Amino acid sequence: MSRFIYSFFFKLFGWKIKGNIPNELKKYVMIVAPHTSNIDFFVGLATRSILRLDTKYLAKKELFRPPLGWIFYALGGYPVDRSKPGKLVEKVAEIYNNHDKFSICITPEGTRKYAAEWKTGFHKIAMAVKTPVVMVAFDYRTKSVVIAPPFTPSDDTQGDIEKIKVWYRQFEGKVPEYGVK
Repeated sequence: MSRFIYSFFFKLFGWKIKGNIPNELKKYVMIVAPHTSNIDFFVGLATRSILRLDTKYLAKKELFRPPLGWIFYALGGYPVDRSKPGKLVEKVAEIYNNHDKFSICITPEGTRKYAAEWKTGFHKIAMAVKTPVVMVAFDYRTKSVVIAPPFTPSDDTQGDIEKIKVWYRQFEGKVPEYGVK
């Protein structure tokens, strides 16, 4: 039912999805950028439902507090304590290792504002569980959710992030000045 509702609203507001995630891909780390607005969350939920993905997501722990925190858990969220970044990679890697099929979505900027330096956790997780990164862009200029082919990360974290940023620079977030530069 929700797939139908999300598809209806996507069409009503003129959004479309370009690309797809290969069916044979059982595990991957999904990154979404540019993340510039709370609206991105709803675009992401709609996309996940339309594509029938069981992708979970990481979000700041503050969203998981009462009275509405249960909603974020129910929607597949995992809280992140940004003041204690220590063992996040290991915890997420353990979740991957306990499933035959698993994916998690992360916003590499770590905020809705412009971030010159991206968080490296998504890359560390992908390397730890030996899985590709799937890049997804929310392009508000064309009202498109664009999915790139899977990217295989290397040992060169900063080099990989720069390559990924190059791909994202072509897309415009809801707040263009916070986009990828």
